[in-house]
Amino acid sequence: MSIRSKVIWMNGELVPYDEANVHILSHTLHYGLGLFEGIRSYAQEGGGGGVFHLDAHLDRLYDSAKMCHIQVPVAKEALRQACLETLRANDFDEAYIRPLIHLGHGAMGLGARSNPVHVSVATWEWGAYLGAEGLEKGISVGTSSFARHAVGSTLQRAKVVGHYVNSILARYEANDNGFDEAVMLDATGLVAEGTGENIFAIKNGVVKTPSVTNILAGITRRTAIQMLEHLGYTVQETLFGRDALYVADEVFMTGTAAEITPVREVDRRPVGAGQRGPITEALQSLYAEGVRGRVDWMRPMITTY
Repeated sequence: MSIRSKVIWMNGELVPYDEANVHILSHTLHYGLGLFEGIRSYAQEGGGGGVFHLDAHLDRLYDSAKMCHIQVPVAKEALRQACLETLRANDFDEAYIRPLIHLGHGAMGLGARSNPVHVSVATWEWGAYLGAEGLEKGISVGTSSFARHAVGSTLQRAKVVGHYVNSILARYEANDNGFDEAVMLDATGLVAEGTGENIFAIKNGVVKTPSVTNILAGITRRTAIQMLEHLGYTVQETLFGRDALYVADEVFMTGTAAEITPVREVDRRPVGAGQRGPITEALQSLYAEGVRGRVDWMRPMITTY
């Protein structure tokens, strides 16, 4: 995978890729207070690209900024157009879109509030986040020794740059232990999410997913719930322990990057038959059709350009 492109949008201008630089003393680089989103564009039937849930992602980005006392100097509609403009300028139909809000250089220290706020949009071509084979055969996951941030210690609903150190450490640990991904528990020992994905467990046709208490409210998570209900399944948003994953018939993860990824093994225990289950497969199929504009009731979720 290459993250190169022709240009990156920075503070209202399209800048050549190799010139899209920031100062070494940028506040966000030192302290982690910055915000971002991950969005996908998919090639549409009849040509062109469609950005899936662009408005929902931008709503979350601006909500994150509000929670973190950051005044975004770009109007939401202008950033929306910047995402589309950057895709067009790079000739991408299928691509990952990364809006980023960061604090520039100026004052240092944790109490600094006067630093300029910079807004950027990068795009690159990105395939299956957890591997194409994982989408078909499922991935292995291990419970991490790193707990997800406690509800009272951070802003769970905000997609903050610095929060992802927690995820990186858990992902490194999982990979070093031979797993593809980690399952993270919350401070009380209940299942939270993956390092960059939400998680679902299915038992006897009933689907469970952690409630939006100890997790980031994933946009693909919400889409998965809508699709499951459309397919006739009951979805319970509730807290549960990792033992529910051990005895589940199916487990899958969701995320903009991960899309719908089946889990075949949890803590070296096979999930169901140890392969992608039928409900997960049906969900993957519907999602793949929907994001490309081939499902009528999902088409309004697509923003074409």
